[in-house]
Amino acid sequence: MSPIDTTSGSTKRGTAEPATTLRVKTLDHVTLVVKDLARSHDFYAGVLGMQPTERPKFSFAGSWFQAGKTQIHLILEHPESGPAGVPVPEQVLGLSRTHHFAFEVEDAYAATETLRQKGIPVVSGPKNRPDGMIQVFATDPDGHVVELCSWPR
Repeated sequence: MSPIDTTSGSTKRGTAEPATTLRVKTLDHVTLVVKDLARSHDFYAGVLGMQPTERPKFSFAGSWFQAGKTQIHLILEHPESGPAGVPVPEQVLGLSRTHHFAFEVEDAYAATETLRQKGIPVVSGPKNRPDGMIQVFATDPDGHVVELCSWPR
């Protein structure tokens, strides 16, 4: 198999690369600009159950969360930040093939019910990915698309 999958347009890389190639060890953090820090904090801690973690004393407001080895950094929108949220056209929002980030959960079906009980709009799923994983998509208070996925039980 070729290290690049040209049938889907993706760029899967094999493991046999030159020693001079940079090697990413892990995803350290994702930064999201938000309009209402308290509301977004409630979503990531209260809905998704992420653990708030200490944040350096920056000159702007924000909150940090731990998600496994990865952190989520929320930054309150300010004059020197980018705009809050990511505008996703309604016609593609439910397709799940737009900008998003994914968190593995124990059970995507149970996560879907929790989202609905908490009044969080589910924009797609739950559905099966071709590799068998189950995925559901929702949006945070600023419209960032969040995927929650799990392996079938």
